[in-house]
Formats: sequence, C-alpha cells, structure tokens
Amino acid sequence: TYSAGRAGELASIGLAENLKELGFKVGRLNTCTPPRIDRRTIDSSKMKEQKSADIPLSFSFENKGKIYKDFSVFMTRTNQKTHQIIQDNIHRVPLSNGTIQSAAIRYCPSVEDKIIRFPEKESHQIFLEPEGYNTEEIYLQGFFTSLPADAQQKALHTIEGLENCKIIRYGYAIEYDIMYPNQLKYSLETKAIKGLFLAGQVNGTSGYEEAAEQGLLAGINAVQLTRGKELLILDRSEAYIAVEIDDLVTKSVTEPYRLRTGLAEYRLLLRQDNADLRLTPYGYKMGLISEQRYKKFLKKKTLVENEKERLKEVIVHATQKVNELLNKLGTTPLSEAVNLAALLTRPEVTYNQTVSIDPNRQELPAEVTEQVEIQIKYAGYIKRQEIQVKRFKKLENYKIPKNIDYFNMHGISHEGKERFSEVQPISLGQAKRISGITPSDIAALMINIEKIKRVKRV
Repeated sequence: TYSAGRAGELASIGLAENLKELGFKVGRLNTCTPPRIDRRTIDSSKMKEQKSADIPLSFSFENKGKIYKDFSVFMTRTNQKTHQIIQDNIHRVPLSNGTIQSAAIRYCPSVEDKIIRFPEKESHQIFLEPEGYNTEEIYLQGFFTSLPADAQQKALHTIEGLENCKIIRYGYAIEYDIMYPNQLKYSLETKAIKGLFLAGQVNGTSGYEEAAEQGLLAGINAVQLTRGKELLILDRSEAYIAVEIDDLVTKSVTEPYRLRTGLAEYRLLLRQDNADLRLTPYGYKMGLISEQRYKKFLKKKTLVENEKERLKEVIVHATQKVNELLNKLGTTPLSEAVNLAALLTRPEVTYNQTVSIDPNRQELPAEVTEQVEIQIKYAGYIKRQEIQVKRFKKLENYKIPKNIDYFNMHGISHEGKERFSEVQPISLGQAKRISGITPSDIAALMINIEKIKRVKRV
C-alpha cells in the first residue's frame, strides 16, 4: 500500500489533518474499483448484447430525441474457475487480510466479497460498459476488486469472452478520509466554521451521484451566502437530494452512503417524470433557470392542468363503439356513462388508446400527455401520500430554538440528550429521525421547548 489519490492522483492527507486541527471529527472508509480493459481484446460474440434504448431517457427535460450514438453493453459471467482463483488469492486482498480495516460500501461489493458472502452462487454478472466515444477502455461493472495485478489478469482470463483481454488499468482498493456529516448544516455549510462548505465523498457518501449532487447544492448555497440571499434548503418530500442530505446530517454514517428509493418515504411523489414540476421553480428562484425555459415550464404546467380538467368534463356513454374498444383493451365494458378521467384510472386503459372516443381532443406534446395520464391514473395513491406530507411538514415547521442546553432538560434520556447535543436538530421532525431517539424523548423535548417559548414570551 502507498499514499495516493484516485488513479495515481496526489493524496489529500493534509486536508484531513487540517480538518482535525480545526476541531472536526474525521474517520476512514474504503472502496475499490474495477479494472479497465481494452475493447479490441474482447470477444463479444460469446457475450449477451444489450443495445441502447430506442427511446432514451435524459436527465434534462430539455433534451429531445436521441442525442448519442448507439453503444451496446455486453454481459458475461464469472464461473467456478474464476471463483477458485479469487479464493486462492483472497489472503492477498487488503480488504480481507486486515491491511484495510475501515468500512466498505455495502451496496457495491467487490467480486471477492460476493464470492465470500454468497458461496452458493455459481456465477456473478459482469457488464462491459464503454468509457466513452473516444477511448477503447471498457469498464467492468460488477468486477470491483483489490486483487493483486497478476491475480486480476488470471481471473479475467477464465471468463467467457475475456480469455485474451488486456488490462489497461488494474482495479485497486482505496482507503480515504471523511468528515462525519452530522457536523454539517442542511446547506452543507459546516456548523463550526461559517462559509466553509463541504461536498462529495468527503461527507461519507459514494463517489457517484451521491457525491455529485452535493456539489450542486453546496455550490448554489455558497454563492447565495456570499450574496446575502436565502439558501436553498429542500425537505424529504421534495427531492432525493434532500433525503440524502437529511440522512447525512441527522444520522451521519458508519459506511459509504448510497441513496436508494427505499430510503425515501415519499418516493411516490419523487418520480423522474415530475422532477421539473418539483424543482424548476427553485431553479428559477436561484437564477439557474433562464426566463425562456421558465416560461416553457409554466406553459407545460398549464397544459397539464387544463387537460386534466377537460377530461373530467368529457362524458363517455355506454355505446357499442365504446364497449367494443374496452373489450379490445381487456377491461370491463361500461353499463353507465362516466367521464373520461374516470376511465383512465383503469390500468388497462391509456390516454392514447382513448383518442377514438374523444373526438375534440387537441394534439398535445408527449411530455404533457404523459404527466396527465400519470396524475389521473395514480391520483388516489398520490393524494394519500400528499396527506402524509402535510403531517410531515407540520413537524418540520415546529422549529427548535438554537443553542439549547439539552443536558439541563428534564425527562429526556441520557442517550437522547447526547444525540440531540451532537446533531443539534433544527425541527421536531429532524429530532424524531435521529437514531436512538424514543417517542418519550420527543414528548419530553416538546414540553421543554414549550417552557422555553413561554419564558421568552414573558
């Protein structure tokens, strides 16, 4: 082992030492990377091809149509020979032999870890992903490893299609410093030092989207702070990035944090199709969205609402034509008239399939009709979650005064006092989400806060 950054970059040990000197609590986590291999040395004819999507999805709502060349991904699998080589060399792996003892990422295990944890599995998937248009490097998704170089080469050569592959860059393990994120505010500014923002893997997350999105939010708030303007603070019902930041700030980390849909209790509202409806107003307010784009967004929003209302007024009668269509779609015929919005709540019926019984329908953009259909079809579930969000907001709006001495409060458990003092929650909602906090701690906290508020009013 030796000191270095990723892929041969310089180490940042001095940064961690500096943070320690400033009084921050720091720790160590680890991860590993897959080898990169030369595309020209792969026999893809032995692998399963996965082609690019015909209708691709984009992160941006501004992208229309296909904006990239088709790139196939190929899938192959490890086998018993591969596993035997890995097992024979497991004592040489720093994550297994004790050289590295910090916590590794749970939801992105190394190939060695998969073989140890799942010995009953005869093989594991490997996806060969191109690194880009202008390179021959292939990323071996699913083969994260810290095996020595000779063992990596030997193991890969046992895999179908990789018998003659050439490694361009070997996989490696890296142990790195983090600052425990419960020392941050929701803006990603540190609690201890005004104006110091931290974002990325340093806050205990993975180095993927979890790190990148922090940079966006911290950058926005750093600029807003220098301008003396309102900071961008989102809550758990508004965006996945808010779920992540709340988890980091409130619960801290014991292993590299990965954001999963299961961590978002309001995930039905946090869909990819409505990201613009949720976040464009914030982007415009912060100066990140142009006037032209914002007007376009408002037009879409208006078209969606108008079409939803129109469909409620379109009456569909139980005619032969209508029932023939419904039979064809595999759903129950009508016995009485209903509005078209009610008909669209049926799982078998889509918006586009009802055009023949809706003669006055105007042509609308696909992004509008998609949103209309989703909001109508899942209205009951969405409304139920919105009621849950109202309860959540009530707790979030119950603010806790700053600089409270929790150890002088009565009725709170000793652990509760320690946890509250460490996290310094800003709301009752956040206080409830702190690990180790009991309902009685929350009840006692509310009583103490009300006493403080009464004293201040007097």
